[in-house]
Amino acid sequence: MKSQDIRQQFLDFFASKNHQIVPSSPMVLKNDPTLMFTNAGMVPFKEYFLGQKNAKNKRVADTQKCLRVSGKHNDLEEVGKDTYHHTMFEMLGNWSFGDYFKKDAINWAWEFLTDVVKIDKNSLYVTVFEGDENDNLAFDKEAFDFWKNHVPENRIINGNKKDNFWEMGAQGPCGPCSEIHVDLRSKEEKEAISGKSLVNQDHPQVVEIWNLVFMEFNRKADGSLEKLPAKHVDTGMGFERLCMVLQNKQSNYDTDVFTPLIREIETITNNEYNVKEETDIAIRVIADHVRAVAFAIADGQLPSNTGAGYVIRRILRRAIRYGFTFLNKKEAFIYKLVNTLSKQMGDYFPELKAQKQLITNVIKEEEISFLHTLEQGLVLLDGIIKNTSGKEVSGKKAFQLFDTYGFPIDLTSLILSEKGLSLNEKEFNEELAKQKKRSRAASTVETEDWVIINEDNEEEFIGYDLLEANVKITRYRKISTKKDGDLYQLVFNLTPFYAEGGGQVGDKGYIEVSNGNVIYIIDTKKENNLIVHYAKSLPKNVQETFKVVVDEKQRLSTAKNHSATHLLQQALREVLGEHVEQKGSAVHSKSLRFDFSHFAKLTTDELLEVENFVNARIDNKLPLQEYRNIPMDEALNKGAMALFGEKYGDTVRAIQFGKSVELCGGTHVQNTSDIWHFKIVSESAIAAGVRRIEAITGDAAKDFYVENNKTFHEIKNLLKNPKNPQKAILQLQDENTELKKQVELLLKEKTKDLKGALLKDIEEINGVNFLSKKLDLNQNSIKDLAFEIGNQVDNLFLLVGSEKDGRAFLTCFISKKLVEEKKLDAGKVVRELGKLIHGGGGGQPFFATAGGRNPEGIEQALENAKKYIS
Repeated sequence: MKSQDIRQQFLDFFASKNHQIVPSSPMVLKNDPTLMFTNAGMVPFKEYFLGQKNAKNKRVADTQKCLRVSGKHNDLEEVGKDTYHHTMFEMLGNWSFGDYFKKDAINWAWEFLTDVVKIDKNSLYVTVFEGDENDNLAFDKEAFDFWKNHVPENRIINGNKKDNFWEMGAQGPCGPCSEIHVDLRSKEEKEAISGKSLVNQDHPQVVEIWNLVFMEFNRKADGSLEKLPAKHVDTGMGFERLCMVLQNKQSNYDTDVFTPLIREIETITNNEYNVKEETDIAIRVIADHVRAVAFAIADGQLPSNTGAGYVIRRILRRAIRYGFTFLNKKEAFIYKLVNTLSKQMGDYFPELKAQKQLITNVIKEEEISFLHTLEQGLVLLDGIIKNTSGKEVSGKKAFQLFDTYGFPIDLTSLILSEKGLSLNEKEFNEELAKQKKRSRAASTVETEDWVIINEDNEEEFIGYDLLEANVKITRYRKISTKKDGDLYQLVFNLTPFYAEGGGQVGDKGYIEVSNGNVIYIIDTKKENNLIVHYAKSLPKNVQETFKVVVDEKQRLSTAKNHSATHLLQQALREVLGEHVEQKGSAVHSKSLRFDFSHFAKLTTDELLEVENFVNARIDNKLPLQEYRNIPMDEALNKGAMALFGEKYGDTVRAIQFGKSVELCGGTHVQNTSDIWHFKIVSESAIAAGVRRIEAITGDAAKDFYVENNKTFHEIKNLLKNPKNPQKAILQLQDENTELKKQVELLLKEKTKDLKGALLKDIEEINGVNFLSKKLDLNQNSIKDLAFEIGNQVDNLFLLVGSEKDGRAFLTCFISKKLVEEKKLDAGKVVRELGKLIHGGGGGQPFFATAGGRNPEGIEQALENAKKYIS
């Protein structure tokens, strides 16, 4: 049975049980402060489990693309070493939001596995929660009794809290669960050892395929449990594992989910799978990781050095490193797999087809960049090895290589072992632990429980029409961070404050309290469908009705920039072509940033054309046409563009200015004339095939032109107010060029005169012609002089010091014969002597330079040079 058929059978089965089949949500989470990625099938439904939004459909089923790089059995560094864990995977799931509970969930799971896809009942085991004294939780007899209708009691296993009590996190919804495990071993192996004893023991052929979670509790901040107002079902079945079972394979990687990728890797790298363990691991790593990276890029997350982007870069770099080390691929090749992946999964996940070119280009650029980093790292590691006495290399130095240059520590260990050296792993791990501790300390948020004042499941946003309102606080909680200290999160029954989302920053403003005082709202964010207002303090009487006011000036400035991004996207598609798609945006009160797909730098003429296009729409005074809560299909029929990687509901909001129509939840001006003017301030590349435009509008644009006008007049004054400033500047440039030529000629004459004097100053020390001198020349002249003397004098050791603009410079030349015979190294010389001028440098063994900020140290450096030949 093909994987596509297996997926469809699951969805069809639950459709027959009156479940609404919903598409996968994006794997990358853009507006969730608690998670970077969808790491479980339930993540898109958190707001329903938390009771912060009422589900329109009480029964839902889907296949959700997920990414896990940490947690139980899913550490990134372990993926590929076994045959059944992954970073990116599909989670088949069925959900009940206050509808059916344990009985139906268990019955349907058993029916699907044994009747529909016909897994042998005798190969299945189930687990139930055994209870926990610390939480005062009893044995889950209800689930046990339901399972007895299907499974002999000797196949029902009691599971502890670790395995059979599922929790969303340290706080939040949780409950007992029942896992279904399958024993894939041979008949002889089953007779020798019971599968029951191997459940949850990390056996590669006795694996969990489905987990049925019965959510009925809420974990509070103090660790205690309370009953949820409604009971929910959350199930998750690993699609890849189910395919392994139904295709009678012993490994997920042997199913048709992975075999097309593996065959392509074999072809590209000229390596064969299932021959050598280290090669197999490398091929599995690459097949797994290219899926994770491709889906993340399709959802709008580019590799970067921070946050979610860093995770994606780390996954890709791990794949590159395995190819480099174990498949002997020293050039980019992983990008070539995107075409195979797109053909294989693009029908069900159309974003792969639509974004194929972008994914390919981004991965290729990342590969080329990291392969260069690996080459640099190998040179630096070689230097560390040369400076190591004994057989053990410093863990601190290896950590610097890992932390600063991204050079993989396992590759360091491998190279060291090949050279008969070892790594001080304890020292390395200590440095790594310090880094992790610093990182955790910076990001740790201590969160107290919500204090519920008024029950109100759905908070109404009224900010499209109003900037102030009388509100009541429905709940609040205290949070503490190292960065911001103690803050309070407030939720109102209704609010005019826009919560950060869609690239737009959250509103600021204030709450009016007694005696004319105010409490400032410093930010507004959305969390699990709640609009959360951040404040430094609480009103004294939280039960009162309060007037809240949005900062009107900031809101209007932000709205101008947001409306301008819509016009900018229209302009880019008009000027550059229909291939342009939004890849991200940031809308603030002072500026806007817009990322888009395009494969070339914009020319000056194109930028001007884009600017003129936007400003023409501003001059045309186009009114805002807003469509609220309209069906998705209706919005698309109006021409609205849906972005890949965004989560949309059944109803949406569309914003139209003339022919610009976009799905958008942000705030906008009432007329394009309110924007005043649009000005691009920069255009740059942020990834292969992705460009970034930064621009300003409104007051910021006015300030830009005022400042530029001021600068222009200052320049005119410096030029003695010529009628044609451009011509005056060109004349100055010509004069400057001519003067430079004259200076160069004078320096050459000066250098010739100096050379004769310097030759007389050379002294012989231990068979070496030694000279150290401070000269009043620029660096190029010193370099030329050094090579001229070096060509004329054998066995030369030359060190020259110089000073310019308060900076100190050292230049070292050593004859190649001395480098070879006496093992002298100019790079080492300038690195060590560079400390005296409070700087550093490097170069080749026969020529190197250093720079520093302490000219007073030049004389000491020149004097210390003699120690290298004494």
